[in-house]
Amino acid sequence: MGWFSILSHESYKLHQYFKTFSYSKKLVLAALFSALAAILQSAGNLLPGVGYVISPFATFPILICTIISIPIGLKSYVLTFFLLILIQPGESFVFPFTTGIVGLGIGIALLILKRRIGIIVFTSILLTSGICFLLFIVHFPVLGPIVSTSPSLMAIGFIYIFSFAYSWGWGELSRLIFKKWFKLIGKIGK
Repeated sequence: MGWFSILSHESYKLHQYFKTFSYSKKLVLAALFSALAAILQSAGNLLPGVGYVISPFATFPILICTIISIPIGLKSYVLTFFLLILIQPGESFVFPFTTGIVGLGIGIALLILKRRIGIIVFTSILLTSGICFLLFIVHFPVLGPIVSTSPSLMAIGFIYIFSFAYSWGWGELSRLIFKKWFKLIGKIGK
């Protein structure tokens, strides 16, 4: 695992595979994945305790849609936001700045930046910006009582370190899943 190596060749190959899909098929996939992302994001409020473990997985459907194509990923991101307004209005406030932006960021970075360090830094900057916006500008305690809503350099540093580790974890998890998924598609296509 080199920091400057390409994170996942499979994600780009999957993107090429999805290019063969019709636009209507891509829209249907985006709608299905958006519904899944909304359900996963809502799990934190619907299933107290265990739901907070499930909720971060709302990132993955957005990531898949972004691998299908960046415009489809953006549509899925917006549709998930609107679905959350209907299902869990409180979560619709958190999703665009945290789990949603991570899925979108990793997907875009996998297709454009390709290198592990670029993907992780790009996504961690997006997540740090989203968390800082919620904490320091809106004064929404997205991290609970751990971090104060008054800005400090130490808090921002802590948020960035957390965001870097979180983005790194998602980058590696997506690499493993896309590798397995690509092998599965190869077996089905034969």
